[in-house]
Amino acid sequence: MAVASWAASTAIAVGDIRRASTRQDTGLVFRCTSAGTTGSSEPAWPTDIGSTVTDNGVVWAAISSVYADLSGLAVDAIIELFELHYDSTLHGSSTVLRWHAGSNADITGDILWNGNLYSRLPVKAEGFEYTNTGSLPRPTLTVANPSGAVTALLLGVNLTTPGNDFVGAQVKRIRTLKKYLDNESTADPYATFPTEIWFINRKTAENIEVVTFELASEFDLENKHLPNRQVIANICQWQYRSSECSYTGSSYFDANDNSVGSLAQDVCGKRVSSCKLRFGSAGELKFGSFPGAGLTQ
Repeated sequence: MAVASWAASTAIAVGDIRRASTRQDTGLVFRCTSAGTTGSSEPAWPTDIGSTVTDNGVVWAAISSVYADLSGLAVDAIIELFELHYDSTLHGSSTVLRWHAGSNADITGDILWNGNLYSRLPVKAEGFEYTNTGSLPRPTLTVANPSGAVTALLLGVNLTTPGNDFVGAQVKRIRTLKKYLDNESTADPYATFPTEIWFINRKTAENIEVVTFELASEFDLENKHLPNRQVIANICQWQYRSSECSYTGSSYFDANDNSVGSLAQDVCGKRVSSCKLRFGSAGELKFGSFPGAGLTQ
């Protein structure tokens, strides 16, 4: 479904459909449910189907960009594309590898989509389905290793982080319809299913034929914690007078919250009481910790 881009200060009728001005991973476009004129700047588009956003006098509702195609009697072939994004810190590069499974519809060569070339490579990707068990899926990605090509890539990233084997690399699973590929008359890089973003959690197998990786969501990676910093109740973790702390006042106190006369003597005690002295007891406190931690009712 080719959809026009959002434009500022434009009259919109009920039922009109627009897309964001830049491609988003949500795979959504937006139908007008309340007519009016768009604002001077683009709204923050919702990321869930059915959610709405007010744009000056217009109300938009999020819908799938491929729903109309999938609800027809003759559905076009679904094309599955993959991208592997190196992490520059872990892998010493910002390279992006792009490929498709080589068995999409009647396509046997490389694929051009959104201006990018996706090479044909035998891939088996499975386990993406979510269940009602409460646990997040751990998909597996098995990639052909012709002439040790993938092994060579692993050796390359392991020079930066020994034994890494692509752990931490981002994997995008992109699905669109054949009619929307770049070489089709109906090409449209905005018409996609929601893009799935995964991370390589570990390499589970490697031989002369294939290499298999286990994927996980960002929230389910091993040795990752949410939040990323420690939950401490009574000690502020921000650097005093930094952009995080944001205090720039001329009221000075020492580490014991006693008033002092100069900036050279000014030392934050890292307590909520220290914050209140500087921002006011009724002010917004820039306290970089979790004072509610450990409290029970």
